Amino acid sequence: QVQVVESGGGLVQAGGSLRLTCTASGYTDNFYTLGWFRQAPGKAREGVAAIDSDGKTLYADSVQARFTISLDNARKTLYLQMDKVKTEDTAMYYCGSSNPPVTIREPDYGYWGQGIQVTVSA
Repeated sequence: QVQVVESGGGLVQAGGSLRLTCTASGYTDNFYTLGWFRQAPGKAREGVAAIDSDGKTLYADSVQARFTISLDNARKTLYLQMDKVKTEDTAMYYCGSSNPPVTIREPDYGYWGQGIQVTVSA
């Protein structure tokens, strides 16, 4: 059973930086996709960024050039470096696991973490 656990959320000022971490386990092979999603109050969950085990990445337009997703394949650990954060980045952030190819479509993901809160203050 695949499991993913997020860490690293918190409070940050607008314009600042924050790094999220997701540790994955339970894979039976080395082919997978890991992604970050977020859900703001009153809104649907949306894809933020994803990376597959070959290193291919995909970003939502809203975070392109501000967020960087990376993957330590050996440790099955996913990172999201959030730079130049904005108040509209405030949301619950979720890590999810899917199969290749890389995707940020929520229906493609079958495993989810509990989520961590990211709050950006003005």
